[in-house]
Amino acid sequence: MTAEALPAELRREIVQLARTPRLLVACDYDGTLAPIVEDPTQARPLPESVHALRSLASLPSTTTAVISGRALRDLATLSRLPAEVHLIGSHGSEFDIGFVHELDPEATQLRTDLQRAVQDIVRGRDGVTLEAKPASVAVHVRRATEEVAEEVFNAVRTGPATWDGVEVTEGKMVIELSVVETDKGLALETLRHQVSATAAIFVGDDITDEKAFSRLHGPDIGIKVGPGETLAQYRVRDTADVATVLAFLMEERRTWLYGEQAPPIERLTMLANERTIALVTPDAKVTWMCHPGPDAAAVFADLLGGPSAGHFSIRPAPGNGTQRSPLPLGQRYVPNTMTVETRWSRLLVTDYLAHGTDPHRTDLIRVINGSTRVSVDFSPRPEFGQVAVRLVAEENGLRVLGTSEPMVLYSPGIEWEITSDGMHESAHAVLDLAEDQPVVLEMRCGTEDLSPAEKSEPERRAEADRYWSEWAAKLQLPEVERDLVARSALTLRGLCHSDTGGIMAAATTSLPEEIGGVRNWDYRYCWIRDGAMTAQALISVGSTAEAEAFLDWLHRVLETIPGPERLHPLYTLAGTSLGPEAVIDSLPGYAGSRPVRVGNLADQQVQLDVFGPVVELITHLAQATGRVREADWELVRAMTEAVSQRWFEPDHGIWEERDVPRHHVYSKVMCWVTVDRAIKLAAAYDRKPEPYWESLRDEIARDVIKNGWHPDVQAFTTAYEGSDLDAASLHVGLSGLIDPSDERFRATVTAIEAELRSGSTVYRYRRDDGLPGEEGGFHLCAAWLIEAYLLIGRRTEAEELFQQIVDTAGPTGLLSEEYDPIAERSLGNHPQAYSHIGLIRCAQLLSQ
Repeated sequence: MTAEALPAELRREIVQLARTPRLLVACDYDGTLAPIVEDPTQARPLPESVHALRSLASLPSTTTAVISGRALRDLATLSRLPAEVHLIGSHGSEFDIGFVHELDPEATQLRTDLQRAVQDIVRGRDGVTLEAKPASVAVHVRRATEEVAEEVFNAVRTGPATWDGVEVTEGKMVIELSVVETDKGLALETLRHQVSATAAIFVGDDITDEKAFSRLHGPDIGIKVGPGETLAQYRVRDTADVATVLAFLMEERRTWLYGEQAPPIERLTMLANERTIALVTPDAKVTWMCHPGPDAAAVFADLLGGPSAGHFSIRPAPGNGTQRSPLPLGQRYVPNTMTVETRWSRLLVTDYLAHGTDPHRTDLIRVINGSTRVSVDFSPRPEFGQVAVRLVAEENGLRVLGTSEPMVLYSPGIEWEITSDGMHESAHAVLDLAEDQPVVLEMRCGTEDLSPAEKSEPERRAEADRYWSEWAAKLQLPEVERDLVARSALTLRGLCHSDTGGIMAAATTSLPEEIGGVRNWDYRYCWIRDGAMTAQALISVGSTAEAEAFLDWLHRVLETIPGPERLHPLYTLAGTSLGPEAVIDSLPGYAGSRPVRVGNLADQQVQLDVFGPVVELITHLAQATGRVREADWELVRAMTEAVSQRWFEPDHGIWEERDVPRHHVYSKVMCWVTVDRAIKLAAAYDRKPEPYWESLRDEIARDVIKNGWHPDVQAFTTAYEGSDLDAASLHVGLSGLIDPSDERFRATVTAIEAELRSGSTVYRYRRDDGLPGEEGGFHLCAAWLIEAYLLIGRRTEAEELFQQIVDTAGPTGLLSEEYDPIAERSLGNHPQAYSHIGLIRCAQLLSQ
């Protein structure tokens, strides 16, 4: 049976149910998953239903359960359902994990008495069987004659069923006597509460299932299998229909969660030209691009909203009677550049962002080579698709109308078919390629110019490639994972904004920390901490220009505020304050992960760790250049003064928890780093420190050691106020505040490893941070643990964990923010500066 055979109204309800944030799918076993058979011990579930339940259980924010009258042990043995499916037996009284009832002596005796009494009643009655359960006894009469069945049931009803403390449940050809409460509806409610389900579906065929149907409300769906009166809203004929319902729900749920074309995050490849960034999918779709800058509104937001949110696609046209294009053979960066090639058997698409002198213009150049028929779709959606767009075909291409910024697609000789969805227009073309006759498409943002470019396409590509390759050729790379480190360095360089000196934390907004979850943040801005760490990583591979430009950016920011103690944690790439955080409701989010956010409320937080990375950056820059710029020394003095004024305050910490401020150990350590590096910088470069610096450094160190160490936990904890752990607290040893040989540091490494490491990744923390849902492990935290392993002599573990990080990189060498070791997929914004910083650092340490 196909889904189309289900009632239309039921299909519509299932489509809506599939879109609930947290879904509970529950059903009966006999007569629902498994057909009713003569011998109950042979009742096997339909394979199609098992597959659908297993698939549903594997989806995020989706819980599946079977609530049966059978004893839990028998249900597990007979159904052979995977462990991801919750099994609840005895009409809801037996839960699978942690909920098995411990009977008191009185109940145990009552159950024994019940069993004896019922045995006396059924003795000698042909076709009647008893089923003993942990808290009940069931009498089955399915194979008895009608006369015998009625006699047995009457004897049970007038006998042991009337005893005090006995609960009676009658079903199809069965009566059950229990010494505990049995209620499928109560079990359903208990499970709903445990998983915080926002909607539920229950499917059942028996009289006992009516208690579950009675508990459904709001968006819930109840489905009765077979004939009979029912409280369920819908009805299907048999177990085959149940399999169809579950399969249809699974497909709708998966599509809503992941989107039909949501590519794995790690497989997205970044184009960059120091002013703009674009992301390309493995099949050459430009899925993300903003204009006039990377922290502006999106022109292509397919990544967060599917094709209707804007994309620029090039692919082989379907052929040979198929509706799908063939899959590409692979994608790669041209070595030591930011040019990307996507290859099919008879097609090569080359993408890059041109380098130019006009800061207000961006040229995305796409070159198509091959000998096949190609389908091209151009669907710009400026302002996240919130303004109406028209496309006008002219001799040399397309003009985009309705935008605040001029925009054209230079594409001479191509005939475009323009269509409209009522608000936006899109252009489609089919090209017949010929060998040695490349087709060049140039999307020009910030200009109305549709005339031929002054330089040929090969000249502009050579110019772009030369810029990156000449920069990469000067890098000082470690022996360990040399190529991957080079790609990490290029990625970090691509996150730098040449016109301002600002450095992005990541290229995207709202890529989720949990598929289907709400932990979706905008990282397209310049965090002072992240920018300083990125610049320091680039110094470590031999490039200092980015650090000098970033510090110049920071000097300009400081000119706009009373003093460094009033620094915000982050600013726009231009160095201005962020606007209010907002939600783009029209975008469904990556794989259905809502909301899509622009802006970041962390802009208003207090983060007292920001001073340390800046002074450490200046220290590394001085070591690389042999001098300290005068303005930078004044910045060191100002940062140290800011620490003296505020180090003792609570703050929101490095992870920007949207909760009350705490005395974070990491923040205190970074305050200590600020003063410690300032003192060392003064000594190394003949600068005059303030008299109070040494006493301040010692005071902060004493405070951290006294209040940050938790003797019961045997570790430096997240904050002075609690016993929870945080990977950032490893910096108490990584920074040098205490010697790495100190047993307290070793104990902290052991504690964090035990609580926060999960296979190939390390979580930031496990505490309740006030936000719903969960998140993946952080690559940066794993890098910190690798460094800690090396400091305490555990090189083998360091090498193994590093290799696991390397294995999570995408095929073009990019890393996102987080990794889910269970689903084995990347999470969070991409590519993430933190992750590439950590990879570079670990490769360098392992090469020593």
